[in-house]
Amino acid sequence: MTIKTFQLEYDAINSRNTFTNGDTINGRIVLETDKEMKIQSLEFLAKGKASVCWTEYYGDNQSHVYWSDEKYYSIQQHILRESRQDGSEIIGKGKHLFPFSFKIPEERMPSSFYSTIGRVVHKLKAELKQSMKLKKKTKVHFKFVSRADMDVPRLMVPQHGCKDKRLAFGSGTVSFDVCIDKTGYKPGEAITVTTEINNQSSRLVKPKLILYERRSFFAQGRRKLETRQVLKAKADGVDPNSGKRTVAKVIPIPTELSPSIMNCSIIKLEYRLQVYLDIKFSSNPGIKAPIIILPEVLDMRHLPPSYSDFGFEAFGNPAPPTRGTTPQATEPPPSYETSAMYPAFPSVDYKTAM
Repeated sequence: MTIKTFQLEYDAINSRNTFTNGDTINGRIVLETDKEMKIQSLEFLAKGKASVCWTEYYGDNQSHVYWSDEKYYSIQQHILRESRQDGSEIIGKGKHLFPFSFKIPEERMPSSFYSTIGRVVHKLKAELKQSMKLKKKTKVHFKFVSRADMDVPRLMVPQHGCKDKRLAFGSGTVSFDVCIDKTGYKPGEAITVTTEINNQSSRLVKPKLILYERRSFFAQGRRKLETRQVLKAKADGVDPNSGKRTVAKVIPIPTELSPSIMNCSIIKLEYRLQVYLDIKFSSNPGIKAPIIILPEVLDMRHLPPSYSDFGFEAFGNPAPPTRGTTPQATEPPPSYETSAMYPAFPSVDYKTAM
């Protein structure tokens, strides 16, 4: 045995051990040998890539594999190159440290993400070549949080929607008006939902809320969809024929939620909050709103300016919004109904559809 240790180490720059666009990663390749050895080259590589892959089955014996990838950067640095006439370099016995420095590109690319179907990987890699046939590799992933994920206007603007419902058999009418305090949230923050209900019916009305996660994967003209219910909550009920009542509910966002991904053409990670009224013997009227989960590194005091041409219909659109003029303060919040681009979400963990 000649090589005892061959590994990569890098230095964290914050307590979360995350990196974003423009950050520099400093580290070292650790090579420890138990005797003198010859090497032809030692290379450092940094790569960012998204990939998806799944299999669909048709009948008993037919299947098709769908896959796609999207590359963001591939950087190569020659740490050691052949310098002797025989094309090799002599490395003495013991532990050797080879430093490297790599600046993450400023280009628009998604945050690190992992699932059984698709992933976004940012990694560092080292390759040691001793001869034409003898090579050794090592790699390590680092957690990248995209600054481009923050490039979404109106994150702080409240969301608003309303709906009326006439009940069957002359039971009266119910209307409700919902306001959500904003659109963008960090994991661990709380969503404040205020619902004004006008119950002019003979039935008890119970406001309920569900936060859904939706994962979409795209390859070769096909889409695979996974949905799951993140959390559900209910607010105080409103008695029959009680007129107008205001009900408020605060919903904490789980800290383990991944940031929304809206800047990748083959993977989309989106969230939606559904607010509906549970009414016995009636279909339940509901309102849906997009919720954007922000990276933890985002400072909410330094959000980008609003865009006049951005509405909820742009949520989930792979094309980035174009810059426009800043809307006036009197401009009303966007309606929920402009954002209803989702199919009905089932209440099961990761329901899969094609």
